[in-house]
Amino acid sequence: MNRFDAVVIGAGAAGLFCAAQASQRGLKVLLIDHAAKLAEKIRISGGGRCNFTNRDAGPANFLSDNPHFARSALARYSSADFIALVQKHRIAFHEKHKGQLFCDDSADQIIQMLLRECEAGGVTRWQPCTVNEVDRADDGGWQLQTDRGPVQAPQLVIATGGLPVPKIGASDFGLRLAERFGHRLVAPRHALVPLTFAAADWAPFVPLAGIALPVEIRCGAPAVGKKTRGSGEVSFHEDLLFTHRGLSGPAVLQISSFWRPGQPLRLNLLPGVDLLALLLKAKQQSRRQLGNELGSLLTQRLADTWLAIQGLDGSQAMPQVPDAQLRQLATSLQDWQLMPAGTEGWHKAEVMAGGVDTKDLSSQTMASKRQPGLYFIGEVVDVTGWLGGYNFQWAWASAFACAEALAEAAQDRAAA
Repeated sequence: MNRFDAVVIGAGAAGLFCAAQASQRGLKVLLIDHAAKLAEKIRISGGGRCNFTNRDAGPANFLSDNPHFARSALARYSSADFIALVQKHRIAFHEKHKGQLFCDDSADQIIQMLLRECEAGGVTRWQPCTVNEVDRADDGGWQLQTDRGPVQAPQLVIATGGLPVPKIGASDFGLRLAERFGHRLVAPRHALVPLTFAAADWAPFVPLAGIALPVEIRCGAPAVGKKTRGSGEVSFHEDLLFTHRGLSGPAVLQISSFWRPGQPLRLNLLPGVDLLALLLKAKQQSRRQLGNELGSLLTQRLADTWLAIQGLDGSQAMPQVPDAQLRQLATSLQDWQLMPAGTEGWHKAEVMAGGVDTKDLSSQTMASKRQPGLYFIGEVVDVTGWLGGYNFQWAWASAFACAEALAEAAQDRAAA
């Protein structure tokens, strides 16, 4: 029988960091992962350069059925703490946009950093290795049956991630285990994912595929009276990308975490501009055609296609365009309302929203309130960050809080 102080299942961002931190606090740690390749989600993130945190990460950048749950862990291990670790390992990085930090070279630098941190603590790593059974041991701890033999430990950490990107090994292992041992789940759903539309509805917009532009995107109803959890309008100012099947880009990925089926989106394709005023002024002062006038504010392809969709003649000289048509055009571009049919699914989702219900976990330690010695960290928990490094920061912060708790529990057992 292989015996350890703690077993961590899942060698992604949260699992690697938790194992490293716990081992460096003196624990004998086993890290298990079923995938042949290590930390593939880190490797493919940020276009291969890993958006490893966000300078501005805070509780407001996360969504959960309990929006305050992440506050404790994020305060105890901040983005500045992880940045300091990256600097300690002499990994060059840069800020790309709105606090988003990326490696100058490769995401593999973060993986190698985490491995070195594990090695510093003497972590035992079994990979690939499948966990076939998890049960309570006779001594009240945990007993695992694995491809490499049986394992016992007083403490078990589930860091198995969520459901996105099944081709790199994502599974529902952590969710199934949580339910089996009496934990509630918040229904998993796609997050940070492109949105799709019914083919017939989207057909007029297919010619716009490949066009990107900054927009304001909104969903949800404006709050009226007393605001309840999850109510109210959410908006982002980010770039939008037209695709053959729908909409993508940072703006849509951000809003997708909040969008629910049957809920419309509202888009302003020219944020910060009083388009109607500009068009009415151009009518008085310009002799250009409507299409060219609009093309000076958007790309010409977008302007021409949009006018055709609205049934407007782009060849009209501005002085001849009726005011009603200019109002129609301004409204269509600055309050475009549309109804997504769905998302691109788990194979395109960057993260999972929902997961293990935080009501069943301690926000200070990530420990289960239902099963002593059991912990859940990272994406498997119902805490989901915005696009831009926030989800990695949750992985680091929840793993750190858990590692501290593992060490404290080990000390209490030794003293008993």
